[in-house]
Amino acid sequence: MADMKRRDFISFVGGAAATAWPLAARAQQAKRMPKVGILLFAQADLAVIDPFVRGLEALGYVDGKTVSLEYRDAAGSYARVAELADELVRLDPDVIFSFGAGLVASLGRPGGNITGLTYVHDALAGKSVELLKDTVPSVSRVAILWNPNHADPEFRETQRASRALGVQLQSLEVREPGDFEGAFQALGRERPEALIVIGSRLIALQRHRIGDACAKNGLILVGVPSWLMEVGALLTYGPNVADIQRRAATYVDKILKGARPGDLPMQQPTAFELIINVDVAKKLGVTVPPTVIARADKVIE
Repeated sequence: MADMKRRDFISFVGGAAATAWPLAARAQQAKRMPKVGILLFAQADLAVIDPFVRGLEALGYVDGKTVSLEYRDAAGSYARVAELADELVRLDPDVIFSFGAGLVASLGRPGGNITGLTYVHDALAGKSVELLKDTVPSVSRVAILWNPNHADPEFRETQRASRALGVQLQSLEVREPGDFEGAFQALGRERPEALIVIGSRLIALQRHRIGDACAKNGLILVGVPSWLMEVGALLTYGPNVADIQRRAATYVDKILKGARPGDLPMQQPTAFELIINVDVAKKLGVTVPPTVIARADKVIE
């Protein structure tokens, strides 16, 4: 790996902390257009980070005019992430913004030259099964799709919440794309009533296969990531992604103006959204209780 101790690093942690690269601050050169490297796990993440780019524009950083944005995406390959990070460093950027990767010593003071924002929040852990039971009280057998390589608390806390609610939980582990077919076959064999999805970059790239599997087996689909709504979810409850992305832009602004990344605390989500699709509910024969509808931030009809 090339020397990675030369640039500021904004880490955007999604689902769980992953590998980050410590990059040191350097003084701004006079009359030099700042350069921001943007490292993505996959091309599809361009749409996710659009609020980040718009946030930069609102702060006066317009690509090609007042800032140079250099994009790289790993095409869904974890093996390519480190290679592309090296490539970005060689471009001599002022800051590298990575979506979906990062490790810090603590949330309060990340240390070194890393900071960022995280989707992970203890308030989310176990919430999906609770909302599912509030919406469909008769549910008793639920499968959960998750990536054990993401060390977030959601699976553990979903287990705890399921026991408290009398729900039998079926674990479906996926660590790579080849694991999904076996997971879908298990859904057909075990016949759960619903599927909870814990988000990760790997799982997000397989979203349409997940939606197809739920439709084929007549399963209720719920989870944290709002992109589940694209593939037929009944409900999702999670961070407001656009809000987090806009806040990431303010961190880039602070660093470009001289702030030390290690002094900027990792930020957790502050805005959450409960989204319910009543059209999906009708197709599933589910009547969403008015008390649940009243709690929703967005209702899709």
